[in-house]
Amino acid sequence: MSKVVTLRLLEEEYEKISAAAVVEHRPISNFITAMVLRDIEESYYLDPIEMAQINSDKRLLGKLKAGHADVKKRAGRFVE
Repeated sequence: MSKVVTLRLLEEEYEKISAAAVVEHRPISNFITAMVLRDIEESYYLDPIEMAQINSDKRLLGKLKAGHADVKKRAGRFVE
């Protein structure tokens, strides 16, 4: 089910987004959705090569498991 979202843009922002949407032959709403979803994929998820590198690093995996165990026990401290 689609949701409606109101987005407030400065005139300059709107013009840039509108021009980019025209270049890609997309409606503005579709362009914004595609760009946001692409940014999320690129920023928050690892690609298969990165995941393979992490899984092959036994020392790193050991540290991650130890840190996870500490969090479950509420041990350690948060560093800002």
